Amino acid sequence: MTKAAFRLAMRHEGNKWTAYCAKPDTMDGAIWMGAIAMGIVRDNEDRRRAFIELMKDALMDFCKEQGVTVESWNEYTAAEHERSGSA
Repeated sequence: MTKAAFRLAMRHEGNKWTAYCAKPDTMDGAIWMGAIAMGIVRDNEDRRRAFIELMKDALMDFCKEQGVTVESWNEYTAAEHERSGSA
């Protein structure tokens, strides 16, 4: 299995759900990708998944520009020390 070069990190920050392109093991130097109001996605799983898919597509494009091929996605809950806001 190939080690991840980047990951999509989703964080609940204030009244927004925010997406970052981050290194595999840290949020240091993470690149802000986009955000959506929590009120739009909080109680709507379809919208929540649509936002995740949009951010995954954007991250795949970024990776491709860096010469990195996305082989698969693994979803997991971030370590406690990486969480922010009410994540």
